[in-house]
Amino acid sequence: MSMEKIAAKALRTTTVAWFAALMAGLWAFGMYIVGLYGVGAVTGRWDRWNVMLPKGHGYTPGDVSGNLALGVHLLMATFVTFMAALQMIPDIRTRAPGFHRWNGRVFVAVAYAIAGSGVFIAFTRGAVAGVYMAIGNTLNAALLTACATQALRLAMARRFEAHRRWALRTFVLMLGVFFYRLGMMLWFTAHGGPVGHTKAFDGPFDIFLAFAHVLLPLAVLELYLLARERGGPWAALAMAGVMAVAALATAAGGVLAVVGLWLPSL
Repeated sequence: MSMEKIAAKALRTTTVAWFAALMAGLWAFGMYIVGLYGVGAVTGRWDRWNVMLPKGHGYTPGDVSGNLALGVHLLMATFVTFMAALQMIPDIRTRAPGFHRWNGRVFVAVAYAIAGSGVFIAFTRGAVAGVYMAIGNTLNAALLTACATQALRLAMARRFEAHRRWALRTFVLMLGVFFYRLGMMLWFTAHGGPVGHTKAFDGPFDIFLAFAHVLLPLAVLELYLLARERGGPWAALAMAGVMAVAALATAAGGVLAVVGLWLPSL
């Protein structure tokens, strides 16, 4: 087997491993959202919305617009965890093009809804995790809106290769809140506690994560696209190593989030 084939296979294998770890973590996150917030809404137990969210950021009696924005945000997050990842699977795109097209339309609408509701919540209810996180989330919303618009425009122009690149960027940006939790759990576990974190979320790690949960996954994606489309075998092998680390980090962070965050709150 040639070096080119070995490198391509290594990159493909590690990318699939990362995506599998991501899907497992996302579906666990989705079940947590449904189990905590969905059950609370269906049963009228609105106090469940305040189990993890601080006062003034969960369900607030009398704040119709704020509660509605939060509900929309949570509902859209549920779609992302269960359905958005399916948009990224090539076999589904090939074998079920009708589903891919309609799911794609919903995918773009959800991207806009997540961005809009997130910014509305941040500016009307204040920063949940400090001012730096609010800036990071606003950056995320702006990038998400821009990438979703590009993905839609290119799909309508039938420029499908370029469309897929922008759809991948949109997907990664949709997962900002998920990556934030994984990053926090990995850091706290590795250091045996909240090193670099403060109650005001203005510690050095807080500031780093406020932007890294948006920009770091996006940077990894850009490196992956460069390695896959323009790099030689050594670039592909190096990227395979990055993806292997990403797969391990995603799997470990997902398990830690399930055990340390999501199950205890249900």
